[in-house]
Amino acid sequence: MQVRYSIKDLERLSGIKAHTLRIWEQRYNILRPERTATNIRWYSQDDLKRLLNISVLNNHGLKISKIASLDDEVIASQVVKISEAVLEENEHITSLVISMVDFDEQRFEKVINSCILRYGFEHAVEEIIYPFFRKIGVMWQTGSITPVQEHFISNLVRQKFITAIDQVIPKKNDHPKRFILFLAEGELHELSLLYYSYKLKIRGHQVIYLGQSVPFDDLQKVFESAKPEHMLSVFTHEMKEISSAEYIQKLHKVFSDSTIFVSGWQMMNQRIHFPHNIIRFDNPSDLHRYID
Repeated sequence: MQVRYSIKDLERLSGIKAHTLRIWEQRYNILRPERTATNIRWYSQDDLKRLLNISVLNNHGLKISKIASLDDEVIASQVVKISEAVLEENEHITSLVISMVDFDEQRFEKVINSCILRYGFEHAVEEIIYPFFRKIGVMWQTGSITPVQEHFISNLVRQKFITAIDQVIPKKNDHPKRFILFLAEGELHELSLLYYSYKLKIRGHQVIYLGQSVPFDDLQKVFESAKPEHMLSVFTHEMKEISSAEYIQKLHKVFSDSTIFVSGWQMMNQRIHFPHNIIRFDNPSDLHRYID
């Protein structure tokens, strides 16, 4: 099934206002929308890729009138040249969107590897990959991308995180802490949890990584055996069998001897009372402050 984009979708994905897009369309014919039976414009995946490439060139000072005279092949080659040079973070994010839309693993690797070499792994994740995922979160909610596109790019990022964890050389830590990292039963989105595992390990802390969808009874057994000082979890989706607030209270009562760090959409967007041993953090920098 062909993916169709509205002009509002293009605005959200490219950052170019719909009003500007209409002007560009009328004056320069840069996009060629189809129309539905009820005469509503819709745009193809090729239109989206062309626009994202155009936005990169335009952001680097090339006038839209000049860009409009170039064919798609020339536009794409110019974008590749820019991608190989020093880019600002917004251009990196745009390039990642293009690689997702086009299922282009080679482009993804080139963008991410250049970011890691230039900025370092943590900066690349927090200033480029995290904002990129916030952007595709909006795209997901508005139906601008397909589940397959989201899964494709998430799995590529997941591979990068796992590789980084495997290559960790811990810093010397005279007072290492022991952490259990887990996701509650039914929770499958583990990218943030993997990244926190990396951040803790590279700082010399011990991590017991349990991963996705951990039953509470199993969590309790591991806790009793490992006796960690700290636990950490991320809550993205609404829980089915129990409310997030009730789950927090259960964690507090059962693991009262441990400090529990929690994050994620469910923690930030619901009114939840956090007991004394449970600390909500909103981003990786917050976690730094609490632990250091």
